[in-house]
Amino acid sequence: MENTSGRNRLTRQKPEAVSSHNVLEGIKLLLSQWNGLQMAVQNQWGGCDSLQKSYQLAADIVSWFSQSKGPLYVEDLETLLHERMLLSFNTEIEDGSIEEVAEQLMIMYEECLHGNN
Repeated sequence: MENTSGRNRLTRQKPEAVSSHNVLEGIKLLLSQWNGLQMAVQNQWGGCDSLQKSYQLAADIVSWFSQSKGPLYVEDLETLLHERMLLSFNTEIEDGSIEEVAEQLMIMYEECLHGNN
């Protein structure tokens, strides 16, 4: 990951070099360790389909990585996570975990780009 003007970005590489299955599994693993999301799912803050909404969040993140045309910015991923938590789970996360999760997701994706699954 490169730092340009104080923003973290991931240099775009060939998407076919990355297994979407491995990316999805990595995303699911990271999301399963995120206390804010797990509390929202367990307490059904998103309604009775909260678990399905968490699966959709993982799929949305895979799409975000695979469909982005330019460099990937961690701030954009943070925005996606914030919006999904608010809209899907009616949950405002203010403990800094969105930023941590976004950073971990970016690192995981970069590792997948380099074949370190």
